[in-house]
Amino acid sequence: MAALLTPTDDAVAAAEAVADATGRPTHDATLVLGSGWAEVVTGLADPDTAVTIPVSELPGFAAPLAAGHRGTVTSCLVDGVALLSIAGRTHLYEGRGTEPVVHPAHVAAATGSRVLVLTNAAGGLRDGLAVGDLVLIRDHLNLTGRSPLTGALFVNLVDAYRPALRAAAADAIAAVDARPTEGVYAAMGGPQYETPAEIGMLRTLGADLVGMSTVPEAIVARGLGLDVTAVSLVTNLAAGVTGEPLDHAEVLAAGAAGAARLTTALRALVPAVVRA
Repeated sequence: MAALLTPTDDAVAAAEAVADATGRPTHDATLVLGSGWAEVVTGLADPDTAVTIPVSELPGFAAPLAAGHRGTVTSCLVDGVALLSIAGRTHLYEGRGTEPVVHPAHVAAATGSRVLVLTNAAGGLRDGLAVGDLVLIRDHLNLTGRSPLTGALFVNLVDAYRPALRAAAADAIAAVDARPTEGVYAAMGGPQYETPAEIGMLRTLGADLVGMSTVPEAIVARGLGLDVTAVSLVTNLAAGVTGEPLDHAEVLAAGAAGAARLTTALRALVPAVVRA
């Protein structure tokens, strides 16, 4: 897909700062780590290849407010593939506007990445999903009431999550873990969790997963001409499914419990989607 956007000045400056700090002028892929995924940073890299930079030292990044986001950027090799890993997502509900939310996508393009890998913690809506399941996103519903695009930028999202990349990701994960299913991700504005009635609505609309991230980054990444692969970790069953209350602690606990699995899955996925 031809690019309709160009990286922002802050993204170009951040990419230059990363290159200066790491000695890697480009990266093949960029990974954004969602809630519950931050611990994979410690085991993702090939030995002796990781360089970590606080986001406070890079232009355009905002210090993350949500628990479970480290606020770091790590450059490393994963099976020889140059990866920029961002453990510090900004969410729409933080009230900072869309620019810092989509900054990682702009940085990905500025570093020369061809693929943006997005991860998140999600509530499971579809019958049969269980806490700990990995689900590749095949499509999304943007129910945030916001677009990260301004002006006459008509980004094509028919192929937002390309089937060929999903297949490569599924095969790679299946070689080291259970084969992931696919699903539709509904993005809500948050920060409150959804009511049981809202969950019923999302099921009617065809959603399998619900969360508060990912979609703005995916839209901008496609506008920048990047391929997108997105994977959700089911960290809870959505409101009304079990009748139990929801809280962010269980999201982080599910991620921590599965950290070794998530690391193994991403070590397989990243090189596969870059080489697909």
